[in-house]
Amino acid sequence: MISEKDFIFHSATKDVAAGSFQWSAPSNIALVKYWGKKEHQIPANPSISFTLNNCKTITRLDFSKRPTTDGFSFELWFEGKEREDFKPKIQKFFERIAVYCPYLKEYHLAIHTENTFPHSSGIASSASGMAALAMTIMSLERALQPEITDAHFYQKASFLARLGSGSACRSVQGSLVVWGNHAEIEGSSDLFGVAFPATVHTVFQNYQDTILLVDKGEKQVSSTVGHDLMHQHPFAEQRFLQAHHNLSALKRVIELGDLEQFIKIVESEALTLHAMMMTSMPYFILMKPNTLEIINKIWNYRNTTGIPVCFTLDAGANVHILYPENVSVAVLQFIKDELVGYCQNGHYICDEIGLGSCISTIEV
Repeated sequence: MISEKDFIFHSATKDVAAGSFQWSAPSNIALVKYWGKKEHQIPANPSISFTLNNCKTITRLDFSKRPTTDGFSFELWFEGKEREDFKPKIQKFFERIAVYCPYLKEYHLAIHTENTFPHSSGIASSASGMAALAMTIMSLERALQPEITDAHFYQKASFLARLGSGSACRSVQGSLVVWGNHAEIEGSSDLFGVAFPATVHTVFQNYQDTILLVDKGEKQVSSTVGHDLMHQHPFAEQRFLQAHHNLSALKRVIELGDLEQFIKIVESEALTLHAMMMTSMPYFILMKPNTLEIINKIWNYRNTTGIPVCFTLDAGANVHILYPENVSVAVLQFIKDELVGYCQNGHYICDEIGLGSCISTIEV
């Protein structure tokens, strides 16, 4: 079994003075939700997510050797502007991964990052952002140690991304990713995400996700605080058992292409996530009135037409509408006719299942 020690970098076999790597990494949307964590970003329950394609972060890491190795030397640019306010989060991330990537202290790092979706869109960018940064770091590691295997490269990238943002470990590779130990998922681990190891039915292979931007404002309760509230939650243990059960059921659903059961599990998971928020102490509600209006519209549309469209939610007010590609024309018309009015400024984003991170620049 792979442990944290397997990801410690010991020595370089090649000297690299300077260079640049650029990667893109997508966001993801969980079908079985992760809510609650232990120390060191270990999930309290396993989760599975669709990797998205269009909503992604593009990050370039420019690096050059420096004379000292005291602390970390870096600058951070977001969409062309230097952002000092973003640096504390990156500093904390570097401190967490220092034991695994000690070579980072030998370089001055210039991090240039941007999102393909608006920063204020209400879509969490921590998963895509940390995954993209982890990929650039692993490219530097591979430059220093070219003999590392692809398996190690991607496992460690996911491992590092997790230490920046838990769900980021599911954004390294696609298209369905499991994170967290689960008895029925071969190779599953609390330390990194793994590609869904079973057959994926054709109906799920190009699934669509249209994201309705209900509220673009900052959440009144951060996900970190929400996760911490699970420690004393009266329903926590039952919830963790439910997640294991739902992942077992969803594994069979994905293999068989059972859309009816897929809808039941995915919508139940979304509502359970928010039920945990509403029953914690202190309690909070991240859904907005328009979130509920959209959910009821989806239910009515599905019951009336028989079209297998469903919703899921992240830890916020936005609604992800999931549906097979072969009904996309009808569903998009439904969205335009009946749902756009519930979106802030009428904004929504059309996305689909993707394949994970992708390298675009190598200069060493």
